Amino acid sequence: MNSIKSVPARVLSRRPGHSLEAEREQFDKTQAISISKAINTQEAPVKEKHARRIILGTHHEKGAFTFWSYAIGLPLPSSSILSWKFCHVLHKVLRDGHPNVLHDCQRHRSNIREIGDLWGHLHDRYGQLVNVYTKLLLTKISFHLKHPQFPAGLEVTDEVLEKTAGTDVNNIFQLTVEMFDYMDCELRLSESVFRQLNTAIAVSQMSSGQCRLAPLIQVIQDCSHLYHYTVKLMFKLHACLPADTLQGHRDRFHEQFHSLRNFFRRASDMLYFKRLIQIPRLPEGPPNFLRASALAEHIKPVVVIPEEAPEDEEPENLIEISTGPPAEEPAVVADLFEQTFGPPNGSLKDDRDVQIETLKREVETLRAELEKIRLEAQRYVSQLKGQVNALEAELEEQRKQKQKALVDNEQLRHELAQLQAAQREGERSQGLREEAEKKASAIEARYHKLKEKHSELIGTHAELLRKNADTAKQLTVTQQSQEEVARVKEQLVFQMEQVKRESEVKLEEQSDLLEKLKKELEAKAGELARAQEALTRTEQSGSELSSRLDTLSAEKAALSSEVQRREAELLAAQGLVREKEAALSSERQRSSQESAELRGQLAGKESQEQELRRRLLDQQFEVLRSTAAEAERILQDAVAKLDDPLHLRCTSSPDYLVSRAQAALDAMSALEKGHAQYLVSRSDASALVAALTQFSYLAADTIVNGGATSHLAPTDPADRLVDTCRECGARALELMGQLQEQQTLHQARPSLVRTPLQGILQLGQELKPKSLDVRQEELGAVVDKEMAATSAAIEDAVRRIEDMMNQARHASSGVKLEVNERILNSCTDLMKAIRLLVTTSTSLQKEIVESGRGAATQQEFYAKNSRWTEGLISASKAVGWGATQLVYVAPGRRRTGWCSTRASTKSSSSAPTRSQPARPSSWLPPR
Repeated sequence: MNSIKSVPARVLSRRPGHSLEAEREQFDKTQAISISKAINTQEAPVKEKHARRIILGTHHEKGAFTFWSYAIGLPLPSSSILSWKFCHVLHKVLRDGHPNVLHDCQRHRSNIREIGDLWGHLHDRYGQLVNVYTKLLLTKISFHLKHPQFPAGLEVTDEVLEKTAGTDVNNIFQLTVEMFDYMDCELRLSESVFRQLNTAIAVSQMSSGQCRLAPLIQVIQDCSHLYHYTVKLMFKLHACLPADTLQGHRDRFHEQFHSLRNFFRRASDMLYFKRLIQIPRLPEGPPNFLRASALAEHIKPVVVIPEEAPEDEEPENLIEISTGPPAEEPAVVADLFEQTFGPPNGSLKDDRDVQIETLKREVETLRAELEKIRLEAQRYVSQLKGQVNALEAELEEQRKQKQKALVDNEQLRHELAQLQAAQREGERSQGLREEAEKKASAIEARYHKLKEKHSELIGTHAELLRKNADTAKQLTVTQQSQEEVARVKEQLVFQMEQVKRESEVKLEEQSDLLEKLKKELEAKAGELARAQEALTRTEQSGSELSSRLDTLSAEKAALSSEVQRREAELLAAQGLVREKEAALSSERQRSSQESAELRGQLAGKESQEQELRRRLLDQQFEVLRSTAAEAERILQDAVAKLDDPLHLRCTSSPDYLVSRAQAALDAMSALEKGHAQYLVSRSDASALVAALTQFSYLAADTIVNGGATSHLAPTDPADRLVDTCRECGARALELMGQLQEQQTLHQARPSLVRTPLQGILQLGQELKPKSLDVRQEELGAVVDKEMAATSAAIEDAVRRIEDMMNQARHASSGVKLEVNERILNSCTDLMKAIRLLVTTSTSLQKEIVESGRGAATQQEFYAKNSRWTEGLISASKAVGWGATQLVYVAPGRRRTGWCSTRASTKSSSSAPTRSQPARPSSWLPPR
């Protein structure tokens, strides 16, 4: 038995036959059960106990190999809820699992991306959330692999953050951008969840709503750390780079700040989060990075998660705690024990097994109790942290209230400067119309009233600040008196304790001296027979000691009386302290009442300021609405003129129409710019009013001139021009109607009017008169050619008339012959006159060219006077065409005779009008 006791205890810590394979099999079975219970298709949140077992399993095997071996086999593409809960569990494992989990997840990035892409292409509510969640997980894995100084839980000290950022500005800049991207993914997931809750009319107490909201707990934890780190890095960047360079960073941070603050506020209002997590409160406004001292005002947001009560179920043995050597050593020692002593008998083996089982049960019981104690301690710690956070938040709120008055005053000054600038801009643009100028003067009077109100507010604010300073001084004096009383009290207590210590020291010295004397007396009593003289000295020393003892007794009585006197003084001081405390409490109550009154007055002033600002916005919109109504009336009048019969006599040239359309397009650009400026700042409508007035006038002028131009245009282009003008008027009237309503003001799109205006411009350019399709250097040749063609046409007409006269003489007789001869003689005389006109014009043309060209050539003269040359060519064509038409009406003579063709001959020989342009020589009919 002695040899058995000498065997190490770890030999008995494992049941015979219990192998590593069995332990691994038990661990895998436990993990499989936990994963199947945590990741399922039920629309309910993941239970914390199952997630905790999976996380403990990663610490046990120092990685996530088992988790991924089971996760890969899950049918994630078949259920969006299953994929959503898988992402939630993976997020928890990344945050709280073993550090090696990050590298295991990196090897399965493709699986995570495939699941997100699959559900992103499907129209499923959970599928869209899974797509956003997988992008967040991939971003998280990439960030922590690139920056291993940051654990997956994102909890590091400020020293580690400074060390990671370093001193290189480029590294700090890049790290800040990566944290912004990280924060964007977190906020995008929260916005997607809240958006689905709103559309599905879900609440946080329903299982479907809790299933969506559960992952936001990890998002809140990540966002609190990311917000703190970005604030630190932004202040560090502003200390190294100019403010203009970081404008983009500030804009992005402000956008994330407002989104994060809205997210925390909405989450704090939900009952589901109130019992699971304590969400921090962000300040009202983002930090001012342009002021370096603002870093001292920043408070790190702390998220507190209270520990849950242990579930009523039997704890599972997930991790075997062993303080001995590795797992192979106990088996080796057991084998050596059996080889040395042989296998134990049956009864001894059974007793040993019973002892082992009993010890294991006791260990498990102690382990459970230890876990309960640890959970209770963590719960107390979390409660204390929550109280500390609440006190810090209260302190920060009080500090901000002190600075709020100065900040509000500065804001009011800035707003007043903006109002004055808007007033000056309005005065410059009000000269367009008398009615707008009158309204601007009324607005200016109201501005002066607002300035007087602001002066009164500044005076009241200064008085409130003086009262606040007096109250602070009185409170400081009271606190100093209280500190003085406490200091006196501490001095009295210290003196009393010092006197007690001195008396105790003296008493101890006296007792030691008495003991020493007793020992000496005992020694002297033994030597009494040998030294008689020593007895006398002993008696003398005894008398001296007695006298010293009497002296010490007197000193003790004096010390006791002194102690009593000091205690009386202490009681008096305590009474004085109580009186001071009562006075201090009354002073605090009075100060709190005054502070409440001051806050009430300040709130009243703020409400007045808001009312004045609202009235200013209403007046600006009223000016805009009246201007839009007047513009609408102008455009309606212009559109009505398109159908007015009296307007048919009005004409206009395409050149003027093109100039009006181009001016309207330029005014459209100013209108778009003014509309954008008004949407940004509703307190300044001057630019929009000026642009609207100019645009309405130019658009109406374009519509009227477009209708007038269509009266001289061919049928198809005229119809298209009138339709385009109607479309332009309809879109402009629609725009004017939208600008008159608050609800549709932001929906107004001035750019829609640009398309019909461009159509009018294009049609006007098409209707411009086209010159000959020849170059200027060829005009001279064309003139000679056309004049020759005209002479040839006249000669041919004369010859044919003579032929027709001869035919008439042979074919007719009597009255008919006389009539035909008269007609043909008239035509012959007309042709002779036309021939004389052409000959005279040709001679006159040559004289003009010779007298006007100077040293230039004939071609250069024609090119220089191109408009005159084109007129000459057009006239030549008209004369030739008229002469030809006079001859070619003859084919009808076989049916109606010469008399019936007289009217048509007369009408066809007239000169072309504007509505019937002259035909070119190429139009002449063949012989």
